[in-house]
Amino acid sequence: MTGSTIVVVSFLYLALLFAVAYVGDKRADAGRSIIANPTIYALSLAVYCTTWTYYGSVGRAASSGLGFAPIFLGPTLVVALWWFVMLKMVRIGKTNRITSIADFVASRYGKSHLLGGLVTVIAVLGVIPYIALQLKAVSNSFTILTSYPAIVMPAKAGTVPWLADTTLYIALIMAAFTILFGTRHLDATERHEGMVAAVAFESLVKLLIFMGVGIYVTFGIFDGFGDLFSRAAQDPNLQALMTMGAGGNGYGNWFALTLLSMLAVMFLPRQFQVAVVENVNENHLRRAIWLFPLYLLLINIFVLPIALGGLMHFAGQDVDADTFVLTLPMAYGHGWLALLVFIGGLSAATGMVIVETIALSTMVCNDLVMPLLLRYRWLALQGEEDLSGLLLGIRRSAIIFILLLGYLYFRLAGEAHALVSIGLISFAAVAQFAPAMIGGMYWRGATRSGALAGLSGGFAVWLYTLLLPSFAKSGWLPADFLQNGLFGLELLRPHELFGLKGMDQIAHSLFWSLLVNLGAYVWVSLMRRPNAVEAGQATLFVDVFKQSLPTGGAFWRGSARVADLLPLIGRFIGRERARSAFAEYARTRGVAGVEALQADAGLVHFAETTLAGAIGSASARVMVASVVQEEPLGLDEVLNILDEASQVRAYSKRLEQKSQELEAATRELRSANERLKELDRLKDDFMSSVTHELRTPLTSIRAFSEMLLEDPRIDLADRRRFLGIIVSETERLTRLVNQVLDMAKIESGHAEWDNEEVSLVEVIEQAAASTSQLFKDKGVALEMSLPGKAPSLLADRDRLVQVMLNLLSNAVKFVVRGKGRVLVTLSEADGGLRVDVRDNGPGLTPTEQQIVFEKFRQGGNTMTDKPQGTGLGLPISRQIVEHYGGRLWVDSVAGEGATFSFLMPCGKSTETKDEAG
Repeated sequence: MTGSTIVVVSFLYLALLFAVAYVGDKRADAGRSIIANPTIYALSLAVYCTTWTYYGSVGRAASSGLGFAPIFLGPTLVVALWWFVMLKMVRIGKTNRITSIADFVASRYGKSHLLGGLVTVIAVLGVIPYIALQLKAVSNSFTILTSYPAIVMPAKAGTVPWLADTTLYIALIMAAFTILFGTRHLDATERHEGMVAAVAFESLVKLLIFMGVGIYVTFGIFDGFGDLFSRAAQDPNLQALMTMGAGGNGYGNWFALTLLSMLAVMFLPRQFQVAVVENVNENHLRRAIWLFPLYLLLINIFVLPIALGGLMHFAGQDVDADTFVLTLPMAYGHGWLALLVFIGGLSAATGMVIVETIALSTMVCNDLVMPLLLRYRWLALQGEEDLSGLLLGIRRSAIIFILLLGYLYFRLAGEAHALVSIGLISFAAVAQFAPAMIGGMYWRGATRSGALAGLSGGFAVWLYTLLLPSFAKSGWLPADFLQNGLFGLELLRPHELFGLKGMDQIAHSLFWSLLVNLGAYVWVSLMRRPNAVEAGQATLFVDVFKQSLPTGGAFWRGSARVADLLPLIGRFIGRERARSAFAEYARTRGVAGVEALQADAGLVHFAETTLAGAIGSASARVMVASVVQEEPLGLDEVLNILDEASQVRAYSKRLEQKSQELEAATRELRSANERLKELDRLKDDFMSSVTHELRTPLTSIRAFSEMLLEDPRIDLADRRRFLGIIVSETERLTRLVNQVLDMAKIESGHAEWDNEEVSLVEVIEQAAASTSQLFKDKGVALEMSLPGKAPSLLADRDRLVQVMLNLLSNAVKFVVRGKGRVLVTLSEADGGLRVDVRDNGPGLTPTEQQIVFEKFRQGGNTMTDKPQGTGLGLPISRQIVEHYGGRLWVDSVAGEGATFSFLMPCGKSTETKDEAG
């Protein structure tokens, strides 16, 4: 495969990435953000997976088996905390117009130029090895692919002449594309929507290609996972790779690498850029919390299979394990697949380099170069009309400078380490930001001096234990440096500092650097109280989620003019953008226009945060201070402001609590009112039903009484019959009145309950005896299936007899005369006693089953064959059963009879309510 073919395909792919970015920027300018999508946000976070993941994970797996896993286990674990930690970081970034990690740290600790510059130096020097890793991976894969179909490992970096080294030209090409992607124009928000869209796209590309190679190796070269692992198990050396202890992977190293990756995924400049600076909606974190770990899982499924497949195929050959992803397809003659692998690696490298160098160039410009330029008055920058071109020039120069530094590290020390080892050196560097950033978000007492001490100490230890040894291994430092340490002191051996042995060099450096960093940070911070500026900024960071929080303007006092602030902002972000920003600010304040604005503390704070988006918070503070007259606040004044804000928050919280209580009371009153309306309706229905039921027997009594009174010709037999009907209707009327009174007492809780030890068998037998004549008169068979012995209940015997009488009389009413059959059974079930009364009557429809327990409602056709009764028996029975913690229900199929059942719980007392009901 010719080099020209590879170059053409590569440029076509990079052009596609640029097209995606271009479309993203155009849509953003039109107000239709392409990245206002949580999936794109989550995919952009996958810039974490660089050529280190793409090539280096396989190389690490080939030497240490599962030793590659902690690098991806750490991010998966820390993501669970993102809704607390990362959300707070994003909110702080949005509130304070944070543009980088250096800006974040500098702003938190009093907008310190010195602190921002130190963070920038650490970030640049720390990430240079990581950029060198990308250059090395792309260069090596390009060289290997050009020799296809032969597999030839590239020459070492130092042996190739500088101008003949393809890596140099790859670095320059990447610098050009980074400038096109991220510094075509100056954005006051420091957002690059097109770049984020392109990164999300390349994340999909590298995932699909890597998984494609994994599927080919696993199911193309081998016959699935089972076949691959069974073959590897036959080789003792390969079998060891599938265990936790392979390659010196002790639990200590696993813990160190997991912690290291947890910190790196949050504090690498590129991760901070996409996660915080480029975030357009805090709620996008919800999807990232599960989609990002899923991405890491998918891209790592085939790492170990590819590593084992490469080791088996290239056994005894001089093939670097870092290249197995590329060389395996080449070995089997699949040039097109190898070309795709190269494009995937190029994609992984390009995404990382673009985002990382943009983030670093912003830091270099805002926190290193601009503070120096603003310090020298002979440059006369304050008199320049438009400095946006200068800012772009600085950032573009920084991009080229950073990539050339990466190439220089590749030439000097890149061959001394595998890809993963180079990446871990950078991880250990950015881990130094953790104490200052996390502490700054949660600890008010942290100070600028503490952050400076911690960062300086941790960085010095990292430099001594990791960066310098990488140069020593390459021959650029004395050979005895690693063995004898500085000044020939064995206690100062870089990889055994102070005699600490038995640890991997990465874990060793992480332990000492974080120990020094955190210890100095806490100790120095405790030595003095924060000053006024630090206390104000601490409040803005620590309490960012609290309501009624004082703005940055609350900590400013002095005098200013709009005529000074507007041109100042315009010099850095452009006149039109500056005027548009001020006009929007005036609109939000209800002011007619920019000319009507009052240059108060709020406007000064707005101008400073707007400018911070372009040159960083520390430089913005200096520039604004050059055109306003500020009166410095003392610490006591700041504390008073914070105390007032605290009182306002407390008052606001009390008001909110009262409001919630009022809303709850309103809901309760509304609910009570609805209940009263319902009770009123039920009362009306009840009275209507009762009067209707009373009218029926009273009508019969009156009619027959009038006949007896007015017609003396009625013979004796008819008189007896009429008097019998009158007596029967009177008894019916009495039963109705008694049941109505009984129901009223039960519902009101005033019914009397005479509880005693009761045998449910005797209750059923007594009720059966009382209704035997009814069954005999109608020719209905009554059968009972009762156990010889059953647990006793503590209940009111007469009430339970009343329940059984209601159920038996209800059953006999509905069955066919002469053919009816009623079966009563008693059994133990669900910790209680269950009674079933089953009949072979017409049954109940589903609708009738819903209403049969309502007052004055009965089954059957109420227009033609309404049975005799009050319609209160079943409701009263249910009330009695439920009083004792039981339940009463019906099961029926229309045409197949009905079964009324109730369940009474057993125990010392079946009563669930007090004696008053």
